[in-house]
Formats: sequence, structure tokens, C-alpha cells
Amino acid sequence: MTDITERKTTEGKIRRLVDAGILGIFIANLEGEIVEANQAFLQMFQYDRQDLVSGRLRWEDMTPAELRERDQRAVTEAMATGFFQPYEKQFFRKDGSRVPVLLGGALFQDSNEGVSFVLDLSEQKRAEEKIREQEMEFRQMLDLSPQQVMVLGPGGERLYANRIALDYVGCSLEEWRQTPGNVFGPGSFIHPDDRKQLAHAYSDSTRSSGSAYELEMRVRGADGNYRWFLYRYNPLHDDKGQVKRWYVASTDIDERKRAEEKLQHENVALREELDKASMFEEIVGTSKPVKAVLSRIAKVAPTDSTVLITGETGTGKELIARAVHKRSRRSGGPFVSVNCAALPPTLVSSELFGHEKGAFTGATQRRLGRFEMADGGTIFLDEVGELLPDTQAALLRVLQEREFERVGGGQPIQVDVRVIAATNRDLSAALAHGTFRQDLLYRLNVFPIDVPPLRERKDDILMLVEYFVQRYANRAGKNIRSIDQKTLDLLQSYDWPGNIRELQNVIERSIILSSTDVFSVDESWLSKTTSPQASALNVEARSEREIIEAALAETRGRVSGPSGAAAKLGMPPSTLEDRIKALKINKQQFKFGERFSP
Repeated sequence: MTDITERKTTEGKIRRLVDAGILGIFIANLEGEIVEANQAFLQMFQYDRQDLVSGRLRWEDMTPAELRERDQRAVTEAMATGFFQPYEKQFFRKDGSRVPVLLGGALFQDSNEGVSFVLDLSEQKRAEEKIREQEMEFRQMLDLSPQQVMVLGPGGERLYANRIALDYVGCSLEEWRQTPGNVFGPGSFIHPDDRKQLAHAYSDSTRSSGSAYELEMRVRGADGNYRWFLYRYNPLHDDKGQVKRWYVASTDIDERKRAEEKLQHENVALREELDKASMFEEIVGTSKPVKAVLSRIAKVAPTDSTVLITGETGTGKELIARAVHKRSRRSGGPFVSVNCAALPPTLVSSELFGHEKGAFTGATQRRLGRFEMADGGTIFLDEVGELLPDTQAALLRVLQEREFERVGGGQPIQVDVRVIAATNRDLSAALAHGTFRQDLLYRLNVFPIDVPPLRERKDDILMLVEYFVQRYANRAGKNIRSIDQKTLDLLQSYDWPGNIRELQNVIERSIILSSTDVFSVDESWLSKTTSPQASALNVEARSEREIIEAALAETRGRVSGPSGAAAKLGMPPSTLEDRIKALKINKQQFKFGERFSP
């Protein structure tokens, strides 16, 4: 007895496969005659059992002539190995039509016959043909798209590009595919300056996450010129989340980018022109002293160094401070100006550093100080020499530690502020008198800028006069065609104790009173016959107090009016009154034409 259970099981499986009608199965000998076939095979090719019995079925006759050579190789392979690998071919139906099939088989042992299976590929081929047709239709649609479209492999391998993309770079699909470097790396079409950002965008994190992203890049066309494109990368993931494809669409944005660049250049040029115009308005002149000031502004502006501006009243110290700020990295931040001499002594700390609610009578709510308002920008402390000792100590702390406390508060506040200070006083003399801290002066005087008085830059007077005449004539709606030569000589010979501010006010007043198209100035406004006190105005080292007292002596204590001290000094009467009060000058002592000590 022999156990044939396993063989019978196998035979049963084969029988079920044969009877299922999925595969066509036939037995043929080496002469090509089909001696047996299942019903599925006969139906597949429209034959019946009688055709099989009559011996008219030969698999060679069922094969198109151009495919018989491949069949002979299969027979040779089967004789050598006992079987042949499945391959695709075609069989004729009885009506002469063709059926695409997959054929495989093996020889029986010690026999000249063999068994073969046939799988009908008609549906598969129709599906493949449909896919090809759809793909062709899709490609035609993409070729009509105004956008460049590409399909890339997971690592950026070039797989497909539509016609507009290929036409732009001037190559065929195969040439594009074979171009060295993938489109994520230093491909030959990408502008060298844009390759780094492309490589950075397609980083390891992008590859692992497969996130969509977009880039603006320049791509070289067939004419050798580069144009700007916006590229949008979108991934296709498999069921495991891995990137299978990258779909890329690009839009030509060259005109937009060129317009943006042009606008940017125009804005830069306009900003430069505005800066020049603004600078011209602030610091008009080409004399050697002015050029020296401009040179120092240009050197210190890009830094964060503290600046101390010195000069007489009316020379434009605040305008110098604004020029430094505008050319610094803080130009986008605030510029906060504080006139220390105009602040009441009891409120200076509150103005500079702010106060908490209830810090003193009237402090009904928290208030931010000027230093907090200037955070990220520049604070300009004009007349810094007028600060009281306790305020000087607080200012020194800000300069050293970049922090302060509000009045009535105990919490330190950090600030990032550049300090520019100005004074018309001789701070060295104030040190000697003990009214100004030496350590504070060292902190303020990191980079000094001395603004020259107008009498030391008389070469600029003509330019200043022309500028201010045009400026105030435009404001007043008047047409000034020329400047009287006698007036010009008078303006150039005058020593201008009030400096540019005085010149500016004299010209504005003259424009208001002018009734002709020739600019002139009343000579009495610039009388050169001055008293000993007035001649003292021409001494360079005179202090602000001495200048004001000399003007009050000349006008017998009068501040306002055309013949008042304010007009002679070229400043508003209210400003002069504030300075007289701050300097504690007694106006009454000048009423009788001479000074006396109280």
C-alpha cells in the first residue's frame, strides 16, 4: 500500500482550477499538435470539442507568423529545463481575430508532450490602452496649460514635463530627463544665486515630511536669459505616507518681479532724494566747517555710540541729532526730543522716566516717561547741562546699566535707547563749579560734534538766504524773482548772534512784509552800531546767559515786539521767556538801559 493522499489533494486542486474556467489549459506535443484542452481554452478561441478531436488544432497555426520565433525559443527552453517562463503573445481565434494572452507551461517527464496555461489579457490590455489614452489626453491638456508642469520622482528625478516647460528650456522630454542634476539640486537651468535656497527648501525635513512648499526662482530659457517663476511643489504619498511623486507647477512672475525691483529701486532712490532734501533743509551749506560736521555725522550714525552736540543757540543742534538718527539702524524707531531746560525742576524725573499711580499729588494714573517712549530708537536731551544733580544721577544709571525706575516705582525697567545730548553751555566750567557730574560728562561725551556758529561759515550765507527765501515765499504764495544786492551784502556782513535761527526768522519776517518780487531786509533789523554789550555777542565763548543778557540790555528789557530781544535773537518770545525763567535772569535790571546788581 502507498499513501497517495497528497497526490490526490494536488490533483483535486488542479481539477478545480481546470473546471473554474479562469485559465485555458491545453496539452500539445512537440510537433505542435494540440491533443487535449479544457473548455475554457476552447471558448477563449471560439473552437469546439469536434475541432479538437479532428486534430485540426495546431498551436503553431494559431500563432501569428511574427511571433512564432518566440514560441520556438520557449520550446527550446522547455526541452532544456523542463518548462518555459511565461511570456506575452497572441493567439488567433477561429474567426481570425487576435487575443492577447499570457502563456506558460512545462513538459511531462519522459514524454514529448507538455501542458500549457493561457491567461486571456484582453481586459487588461483594454484597460492599459484606456490608461494610455487617458494619459495621452491628460498630456495634451497639460500641453495646452499656460503653466509649466512637471512630475518628479521622490528624489527629484525628472519624469515628465509638459510642452510649454520643454519649449521654454529648449529641449525634448528625453533631453530634459537626461540633464545632469535633479531639480532640487544644482540643476543647470536654475540661476546660481537661487540654487542655495532651492537646496535649503528641499532639506531632509522636507523629504521626510513630504510637505508642500513654494519658491520664487530664476530659470534659464532656451535664449540663455533668466526669468522669474513661482514654483509650487505638491507631494503624492503612498499608503505608508512615503512620497511617490512630486507634482510641480510654475507660474511666470517675471514682469511682477521686475516691477517690484523697479519699484524698490525707485523707492530707494526716492528715499535717498528725500534724505538729501531733508538733510539740505537741516544742514544747508558747502563750507569747510559744514563738511566737517557732515563727515562726523556719517561716521557716528551707524554706531550706537552716545553723541554730545555742542554749539551756540540757534546753530541747529537738534537738526544734527535728527540727521544722526535718520542715518542709524534705529531710523525706523522713534526719535524723542526733550528740552531739559524747559521742564520744571520738580517734574524732570517724571518726564524722563515716568511715574506710577499715586507717586505724588496729581499722579492719578501710571505715565510712561520719554525714555520708555524712545525704546528701540533715539532720545535727544537738549540743554542737558540744565539738569539738576539728582536727575543727572538717574541719567548716569540709564547710560551705564540701560535701566531705570519710574517715580514711585521699585521695578527696574530695561530700555534699548541711543542717547544724543546737546548743550550750549561750557560743561567743563560747570564741572569746575560743581553743577555737573564729571562721570556723566564722560558718559555723554563719547563722540563730540561741535556745530559751528554762522559767523564761522559765512560762505554758506548766500545758499542759506536763497533757500529760506524760496521756502517762505512758497509758503506765503509770493513770487520772489531776485535778491537785492545791498540786502545780500548786509546779510553777509552781519555776525548773526542768533545764528541760523535768527537768519531764518529775519527772512520769514521780510517775506511776510514784502510787496515786490525783489527780496530785501530792513537795515535797522541788523544794526551794526552796537553797544559794548552787543559786541560781546561776537565773542565765541560767550554763554547763553551772556547772549540773552546782552540782548535784553540793548532792548531795555523788552522781550516781544519788532525791537524786542526775541526778534534780535531770532527766536519766538515764548521760547526766550522760558530761557530767561530757566536761567533766572531778572529782566527788570535792564529797563533803565544799564545793568545793575540787585
